[in-house]
Amino acid sequence: MKRRYLYLLFAIALTNCSKSRFVVGNWTISVNHGNYQEEATMVINHDGKNYIGSINFYESGKIKIDSLKVSENQIKGSLLIDKVNYQLKGQIDEERVSAQLISKKRSLPVSGERLSEEKVFIDRKNIEYNLSAKDLEKTEENLDHAGFISEFDVNTFVRGERIYNATCINCHGNEENEGSIPMSLKFWSERFKAGHDSFSMYQTVTRGFGSMPPQVSLSPQEKYDVIHYIQKEFVSKNKNVVLQKVSPGYLASLPKGNSRGPALKPYQPWADMDYGNFLINTYELVDEKSGLPRYHSPGPSPFPDEDYSKNNFAYKGIAVRLDKGHGGVSKGKAWMVFDHDLMRVAGAYTGEGFIDWNAILLNDKHETYPRTIGTLHFETPVGPGWANPATGNFDDPRFVARDGRAFGPLPKSWANYKGLYHHEDQVIISYSVGESDILEKFGFLEPYVFTRTLNISPSKSILKMRVAKATSQVKIKGKGARLIEENGHVYLTINAEEPVKITLAIMPKDSEFKETSLAEPESLLKYTMGKGKPHYPEILKTDVTEGKEDGPFAVDQLNIPFENPWACRMKLSGIDFFQDPNKAAACATDGDIWLISGFLSPDGELTWQRIGSGLFQPLGIKIVDEKIYVTCRDQLVLLRDLNDDLETDFYESFNHDHQVSDHFHEFAMGLQTDKEGNFYYAKSGRHAREALIPQHGTLLKVSADGSKTDIIATGFRAANGVCINPDGSFIVTDQQGYWNPMNRINWVKGTGKFYGNMWGYNPPKDSSRAAMEQPLVWVDMNYDRSPSEMVWVESEKWGALNGGLLSLSYGYGKIQYVLNETVNGQEQGAVIDLPGVKFLTGVMRGRFNPADGQLYACGMSAWGTNQMIRGGGLYRVRYTGKTIPIPLKMKVFEQKIVLEFDSILDPIVAADVSKFEVKTWDLLRSKKYGSDRLNKKTLRISKAESQGNRLELSINDLEKVDVITIDYKIKNSKGEPLNGSIQGTIHELNNSF
Repeated sequence: MKRRYLYLLFAIALTNCSKSRFVVGNWTISVNHGNYQEEATMVINHDGKNYIGSINFYESGKIKIDSLKVSENQIKGSLLIDKVNYQLKGQIDEERVSAQLISKKRSLPVSGERLSEEKVFIDRKNIEYNLSAKDLEKTEENLDHAGFISEFDVNTFVRGERIYNATCINCHGNEENEGSIPMSLKFWSERFKAGHDSFSMYQTVTRGFGSMPPQVSLSPQEKYDVIHYIQKEFVSKNKNVVLQKVSPGYLASLPKGNSRGPALKPYQPWADMDYGNFLINTYELVDEKSGLPRYHSPGPSPFPDEDYSKNNFAYKGIAVRLDKGHGGVSKGKAWMVFDHDLMRVAGAYTGEGFIDWNAILLNDKHETYPRTIGTLHFETPVGPGWANPATGNFDDPRFVARDGRAFGPLPKSWANYKGLYHHEDQVIISYSVGESDILEKFGFLEPYVFTRTLNISPSKSILKMRVAKATSQVKIKGKGARLIEENGHVYLTINAEEPVKITLAIMPKDSEFKETSLAEPESLLKYTMGKGKPHYPEILKTDVTEGKEDGPFAVDQLNIPFENPWACRMKLSGIDFFQDPNKAAACATDGDIWLISGFLSPDGELTWQRIGSGLFQPLGIKIVDEKIYVTCRDQLVLLRDLNDDLETDFYESFNHDHQVSDHFHEFAMGLQTDKEGNFYYAKSGRHAREALIPQHGTLLKVSADGSKTDIIATGFRAANGVCINPDGSFIVTDQQGYWNPMNRINWVKGTGKFYGNMWGYNPPKDSSRAAMEQPLVWVDMNYDRSPSEMVWVESEKWGALNGGLLSLSYGYGKIQYVLNETVNGQEQGAVIDLPGVKFLTGVMRGRFNPADGQLYACGMSAWGTNQMIRGGGLYRVRYTGKTIPIPLKMKVFEQKIVLEFDSILDPIVAADVSKFEVKTWDLLRSKKYGSDRLNKKTLRISKAESQGNRLELSINDLEKVDVITIDYKIKNSKGEPLNGSIQGTIHELNNSF
């Protein structure tokens, strides 16, 4: 009897457990507010006695359900939502819930369904991410992915929206506006190739996939924030995608961990850096309260020109910090901006913060430029700051673009910018007007008095300077000059029969400041002698991490001092060696110049000295006769050390013919010299827009004396670097985009030729290929996303590769060997990866060291590269002497392709046609971004045979084609594998074999 009683109690318990079990779990519910549906997750548990529940509302957060009861398919409870009491009442069964949230004033329908606890399996093993798991930072370890995902709410959405609009929208766009990279995934309409559930998207964002680079600047929380925003804002509308529900089964499938990674904090390394007391850039000067709103014209491409006729742009703006203190311009509170195109002070301002940092090489934003923030106290119009010394008028004689704006410098006979002296915390601008040489120093007196001290040499020219609008008060101290007011402006007129020293004070109209408060104008010559204390006396040391030598090439990491006193980001963009090959100079995109020593040191120690700063996007460097020249966006700078401490005291403007606009994309790339001493660099065109100025999209030549600039070739889009060939011709790379169906490697012969970008300046009327020069090779995005500079191998240490041509890859952080040939006067060829060469950044520039015969390459991570593990990198690539598995030559005949290797081939393996695959396709060159693969074919190889190191592939239907790929898996006579994938272009076929 007792046993039967126990059985009965056990059965009752099972029944009760069953009743409780059918509601216990996670439920996705929707609350109908009438004009919108609020998503929520309801969680119900049972502690053996009572039900315990909560609802995690998307907007209101997690709220406990009080007095929760479930019986006979009925659910009841109460909640306090935004200080209002609601009663939960309704029906619930094993799969669905239908209820009401009832308050005194309204009733909100609630409906939902149980979330599955069945474990979800998503196969990601065949997804080829750009980074392997071992490449990831420590912060990616032991993460609580389930915790991140289960806590998606409105705050996550808001943060993600901010990240998307700052980081993602430029490439991906949105439903209304096409992104700047149309090939980027459209989340709202296209299928995902690497998964669209939260964790799969996290892997894509973290490790990169295809042309999507790893987003290393984002913390784990920020990545999930933007993923949630993309899913809710875009993917939820995609008819090709069914979003994975955040079920217990899905969460249980994720890697287990308890870390949330680093705490969220403002990511603004661009604002944290100490640039020194000046920074050259393009600035728009605005008052934060009364200034014009920022405006960029919408798409589709080409974007129309904006009306910027009322905007105060200093295209070559030298921003100078005026108040005292550490941290350079970014930590100042008062600034003046000098425009060295026009020799004018564009304006002066104060505030908490320097600029808004909106720029592609500052905070990574596209289609924009930096603006001042704070109070603009005075400004001058965009036009000559000094009257024409011959006529006395201010009529602007410069090139006028179709949008009505004038660009470039004033004629040198009118005004000529000579350079900038940096003496301790003082910045002295040196320029001439007519016959007069002028030195100028800026100053600031509390609360809002800005000063300009000028030293002017004698001259018979007319000297008249526009100082400020008449709404400002201007005072003067010194002899030989006076102030006049005309046409709503205050002008300075100067009698320069004798040397003139004056100080101007510019202030608000109601200021009671008296000119007697001004000190006597000083001689500025003392600041031009280089006798000040060094700005950057610290010598930093790093070591070298040697690469593995298990393949034909070893890549040594020449470690960079990322931890430095000035928080420099170290985005290296150029390198060159001195006559002493143990020393080199390198430039970085944030404006720094570094002296590096120790390349040949047996202990592997490098020393780094910051010898310059504040320059405008340096992207090329060349040492000529032990002098350092740097390509900047605004000028070609010659660094002058006046006191032998190696630090730059005078930034001489060797040439400033550059035409600079506000557009973010018009980089000045690379720097080379020919045998006569002339300099060469490339200037990019505008992205998604037609050119405004003649220099957009060009190869430029600066004479050896710096006196003039000539355009050598036109029609480039984004020309990242210049190579001078042994015969004096050039190679200029270009990037896929509008009118560029693929990346191009261009062999430039002669002058005046056009290279394909119809949105360049003054393109030919014929938009067909017949009107352009054909590239050496069209480079497919799968082989290189963004080729940078080409380098000729000049080293016997590189064995059979000596005399060959290398293509550095900014897009994928690698090096390709170029198989070039000339057929009927046309250059053509192919590229193939150097095996085992992979960098942590994109690589920009490279030079062979004449002493050790190895290649030194520098690079960085920014827009347009998949390699973003580090902000900058410096590398040594050594040939180890092992077998090179790639061909060294390639020739294309009417029915045959011949490849020559560095080793004797195994004739039996080489005769097996199954070891080869040859494919071709064509491209459509149009105003659209890039091109699909058209007319794709797999060519039949009728015969394969080898003789020594020579391989012949017989292909009957071989013809001229935009793209040909040759995959091979063969062996040499030693049994060593020779595997590779060649990608090239065939313009012409050799007639004779």
